[in-house]
Amino acid sequence: MTPVSMIEPSSWLHFGIKIEKVDSVNLVKFTDELHFRIEELLEKIKAELLTPEEAAEYAEISELERILTFVNALLIAQP
Repeated sequence: MTPVSMIEPSSWLHFGIKIEKVDSVNLVKFTDELHFRIEELLEKIKAELLTPEEAAEYAEISELERILTFVNALLIAQP
């Protein structure tokens, strides 16, 4: 088995996320580029064409998505 290098989810922070105001709350969201990339990877998963490198990339982006969901929940819960 060939080792696959993992990229930390924080590596996406500089170009993969944006702040967007939704109903008067600033939320952290994926950029269009990163959103498109995760959609591409999902299509490859469905077609069973994902390489090990892409599987690692998908895992990294998914982890970032979980982090952003948590941050957004905190932002929404603020008075």
